Amino acid sequence: MPIAAPSPRLAELSARRSSQGATVWFTGLPSAGKSTLAQEVAVRLVETGRRVELLDGDVVRKELCSDLGFSRADREENISRIGYLAGRLARHGVIVLAAVIAPYESARRAVRVRHERQELPYIEAYVATPLTVCRARDVKGLYAKQEAGQLQGLTGVDDVYEPPAAPELVLHTQHSTVEQSVDQVMRALAARGLV
Repeated sequence: MPIAAPSPRLAELSARRSSQGATVWFTGLPSAGKSTLAQEVAVRLVETGRRVELLDGDVVRKELCSDLGFSRADREENISRIGYLAGRLARHGVIVLAAVIAPYESARRAVRVRHERQELPYIEAYVATPLTVCRARDVKGLYAKQEAGQLQGLTGVDDVYEPPAAPELVLHTQHSTVEQSVDQVMRALAARGLV
């Protein structure tokens, strides 16, 4: 009796299951546009049939890292935990979109190294929106609170933000539309055979 060829649907599902995972790490100042871009990239990826997880820094801090404060050590631990979770998901074929300020170059480098050791693709996307533009956007009212003396340690104002030394992508949201920036991310993923 002849063996039936697998159905096209079964072949498609199998291909999806064996797809390579990856992490795209969006870093930048508060109100730079990290979450907005990550959300739009997530929509595009889901439309292509990819499994996606969005790790928004604010949400993860509340749900996974609520025990941490905002000292340098706590911020580094926050980045480490998110990086660990991203790697675990990527190992299982998920494209992880981490939208996290991650102000320290050394902490971001540690996440990259962890991915490299596991042979997981990692793309650092620097959302290089100038402070003046971020301050004008002030999506969460953080800059207004800092100016009013109600908030101390705001990244990029009275606390450090170390721009990435060699990111795979630099996204200038003040000069590009959201769609143009998303296109850049999708091209970077496509260049690695991830979409």
